[in-house]
Amino acid sequence: MRYSTPDAGLRATLTPGVVALVAGVLLVQLGFLLSYIGAFHHPDPQRVPLAVAAPEKVAQRIDTLPGRPVEVTTVKDESAARTRIMDRDAQGAYVMNPKGDEDTLLVASGAGGPVTEAVKQVGKKVAADQGRRLKVEDISPSGDEDYNSLTAFYLVVGWLVGGYLVASLLGVTIGTRPARPGLAGLRLAGVAVYSVVSGLGAAIIVGPALHALDGHFMALWWIGALTVFGTAAVTMALEAFFGVIGIGIAVVIFVVLGNPSAGGAFQKQLIPPFWRAIGDWLPAGAGTTAVRNTVYFSGNALAAPMLVLSIWAVAGVVLLLIGSMRRREAGLALPI
Repeated sequence: MRYSTPDAGLRATLTPGVVALVAGVLLVQLGFLLSYIGAFHHPDPQRVPLAVAAPEKVAQRIDTLPGRPVEVTTVKDESAARTRIMDRDAQGAYVMNPKGDEDTLLVASGAGGPVTEAVKQVGKKVAADQGRRLKVEDISPSGDEDYNSLTAFYLVVGWLVGGYLVASLLGVTIGTRPARPGLAGLRLAGVAVYSVVSGLGAAIIVGPALHALDGHFMALWWIGALTVFGTAAVTMALEAFFGVIGIGIAVVIFVVLGNPSAGGAFQKQLIPPFWRAIGDWLPAGAGTTAVRNTVYFSGNALAAPMLVLSIWAVAGVVLLLIGSMRRREAGLALPI
């Protein structure tokens, strides 16, 4: 009869593969901390788009404030300023009253509380420096049940979590790589059904159930379905190429990099350049923008975020089909 020693059991457990996976998890954890804290530890307004209806001298003074907190576009009047905000070309507007000493600051808190507060601070400083009074008007406020317009971000986070979790579950239960394109197509079909149901459930929660984002049920349903499907398809594609490691790569893309850069807690003009540069190109940022623009800005400026979400979905489908045609290599897929 043979007895295994504790050292033998330890050696059998701590294989190079296990050590590599644990090291990978540690790197993802540290990356999570670096990404979130790096993005959020010191929010600072940087060239927030601001429409200004005022003499050129005043507009120039605002545009060259210390630290460049805003980037000014001069418009002819208040109507033009409102249009720029609603078209998502500006986050606010400073409108000088040529017939009195009270100016108007237009904001849109539906775009996010922190960036709105930053615009207010700039407007108050400009008015104070010129010895004028200031009236603040919120032309597209966040809903009474949507504090600081955060619901859009958490809604998208929920969709992303559902997408990569369902893909991960399929990977660890029936294998990370479909044996042939037909089986990949079946997985995609199943995930498509899941995505439609997921989008529907979320639209019910934020609309009829909680009244956080009322009045846009169908639009939110299909934005959600596309977001979930794209996330799941990309995760399955990563699994097809990298095995279980693909799940970790998906977490890095969608969570570690995607969430801090999405413009949820702090909008992109308040976070450092790296996160500001990538946010619009990742599903979290595109989804958050799509939801906010749908709910608070009459569906304006939807083309870009919807195109980004569609590209992720198409890329996931194509790469998964390609991955299912590749020759299986030992140790790459997770057998069951």
